[in-house]
Amino acid sequence: MTEQPGVVVTGVSGRMGQMLVREITASDKLKLVGALERPGHDWVGRDVGAAMGGTELGVVVEDDPLEAFARAQAVIDFTAPAATVVFAELAAQARAVHVIGTTGLSEDDIAAIDRAARHAVVVRAGNMSLGVNLLTKLVKQVSAALDADWDIEIIEGHHHHKVDAPSGTALMLGEAAAEGRGVALDDVSDRGRDGITGARKRGDIGFHAIRGGDIVGEHEVLFATPGERIVLKHMASDRALFARGALKAALWGQDQDPGHYDMLDVLGLN
Repeated sequence: MTEQPGVVVTGVSGRMGQMLVREITASDKLKLVGALERPGHDWVGRDVGAAMGGTELGVVVEDDPLEAFARAQAVIDFTAPAATVVFAELAAQARAVHVIGTTGLSEDDIAAIDRAARHAVVVRAGNMSLGVNLLTKLVKQVSAALDADWDIEIIEGHHHHKVDAPSGTALMLGEAAAEGRGVALDDVSDRGRDGITGARKRGDIGFHAIRGGDIVGEHEVLFATPGERIVLKHMASDRALFARGALKAALWGQDQDPGHYDMLDVLGLN
């Protein structure tokens, strides 16, 4: 590529949206060409840099995704499932790489994204960080090496504003553990314990969510059997690492054929 790919950021007023704007404007490999918010948002019509409390960037916040995507080579999207499904179709029409960090997607949502990926590149991950994706790879390998006598528990922590649980990253780790064992996560997932629950079921994968303060993201996978434990853990202290991963995915996607990819593909770990 001789020119910097143009990027549109959706949900630009959110924490991740603003972080993405900062990382893109600091980059010498990508350029910001659009900033989206929902209709009626008070940022619409304002310069995104000024709306963020800084200097003007020459990009006005819009509420029409079709028009914005038409001039973009990539769309980076950390919004909500309903919006992401709409954006997937529109990004595919524009043949723009769609980088999705949205969590809480249903099976129907993912099926809709799969349909869009027939026509354009989609990179979707529950977590965009290098460390977490390496952790995912390790979890799958360890799970494959250990039988169901080893209990698997996934503990995740996030800030008190997070609206979904388990987190997308926790589910990604759970999927990796289930794949390692050759089972479907839906068949072995244990997401809630309260009261007299009885003994733990052999082969289950447990999930536990902590919400408090400004925790950026902490994920721990515990493998436990009588007499010993293995703990794999990742701690994020700076939200910018997720934005940098998303930018890496947007650049990587420029040279790929249409399809539904994840960060392991981007990092060459698949």
